[in-house]
Amino acid sequence: MMVGIAAAQAADCPRKDALGTSRLLKVDAATTPRVGLKSFPQTLPLADHEVVLTFDDGPWPPTTTRVLAALAHECVQATFFLIGKSASEHPELVRRIAAEGHSIGHHTWSHRNLKHIKPNEAVGEIDRGISADEKALHGVATTTPSTPFFRFPGFESTPATLDLLQSRGIVVFGADFWASDWNRMTPQQELKLITDRLEMARKGIILFHDTKAQTAAMLPAFLRHLRDNGYHVVHLVPAPPPASPAVEPDRVH
Repeated sequence: MMVGIAAAQAADCPRKDALGTSRLLKVDAATTPRVGLKSFPQTLPLADHEVVLTFDDGPWPPTTTRVLAALAHECVQATFFLIGKSASEHPELVRRIAAEGHSIGHHTWSHRNLKHIKPNEAVGEIDRGISADEKALHGVATTTPSTPFFRFPGFESTPATLDLLQSRGIVVFGADFWASDWNRMTPQQELKLITDRLEMARKGIILFHDTKAQTAAMLPAFLRHLRDNGYHVVHLVPAPPPASPAVEPDRVH
């Protein structure tokens, strides 16, 4: 079904020369509980010249809308790791992100560093963030995420929080490289930085922030760079839960 959706989106793209989304990758917490070489020894099984676009810290209307417009122009999908507080303040933008075909992951309630707070507070940040995102998206607050993807603020995890998320079937995302867009720079400087890193890495999970004006301004040029240099965008979706084994009826002997 997901492949059919991707094919339909590609067919519906109004620009035949657009970058497009090349394929869907179903991510299973059972086999890949933690990914991203900046934090973990393993990452997603991407081929040469395949990239995954991810955005943190939204939704933020002044810039997230510009990021969405750039992605729509090139007919590509990304994964947005949302702050619960912002999601609760802008639920219509959360629903727009999902309606435009992007995946919604989770990034805590208020972006606190979970490594430096009490364990029960860290769990509260995780659960409150997931609940707020789900409430904005589906109208029902729940700590069971419809898309079980999570990224730690600042990539600052602890063994306990990693184990907790793995026990709940939630994939923890690091990144393979990033645009360093938490530093102030011009869009042109950011474009050179990220394309230079891409040339070295050749593939991987890329981290941006859709709350940064410089990133929103730079993104159209970056997507054109991907298109013009033979890169392919892979869209992440959660793997379906395993089917329950069939129960055979009792036999009468």
